[in-house]
Amino acid sequence: MALGQKRNSLVVPGCHKALDNWKYEIAAELGLPVHQGSEDYWGHVATRDTGAVGGRITQRLVAMAEQMLSGHGNA
Repeated sequence: MALGQKRNSLVVPGCHKALDNWKYEIAAELGLPVHQGSEDYWGHVATRDTGAVGGRITQRLVAMAEQMLSGHGNA
């Protein structure tokens, strides 16, 4: 891949806000000291904790996809 080329483009435009909301909701559930609007810097949070936030987001996305595929989710 060429330098400067963005690899991870959004499949669903406009999903950034929903994912951002989940990020802060999960961070609050885990008791992390971050607040909405601090997207650019989480340097005071341990890498393990930020990874846990990403892992929980992934779990929720998988659960949502499974519900939709099973026919029990809201489209």
